[in-house]
Amino acid sequence: MKLPGPDHPITITANPKRVRVLADGIVIADTSKALTLKEASYPAVQYLPREDAHMELLQRTDRVTHCPYKGDANYFSIVAGGKTLDNAIWTYETPYPAMAEISGYLAFYPDKVRIEEVAG
Repeated sequence: MKLPGPDHPITITANPKRVRVLADGIVIADTSKALTLKEASYPAVQYLPREDAHMELLQRTDRVTHCPYKGDANYFSIVAGGKTLDNAIWTYETPYPAMAEISGYLAFYPDKVRIEEVAG
């Protein structure tokens, strides 16, 4: 386990905007409680609470990856509109203590879905 620091900063902040995730025009998640995670020089990632996602459209996969800063990530595919988007979502169900805020939240690959931020 590595801790975020000056050489690899990670910040998590509440996103004041409404965040909506769509796959082929189908709303997968819609929330006003998204968290924005900024990690080092990577693009910012929106993490959405599970209660604001249509979990019936998600199918857990066997994929697991490891981040030395956040822990083990599990994955979901999106099954909607007659299509399956494999491993389009990742989640840290039991992240390291420094990242506890994102526990159980969902993050979406922007090349597989459309992520919209709407003011208000």
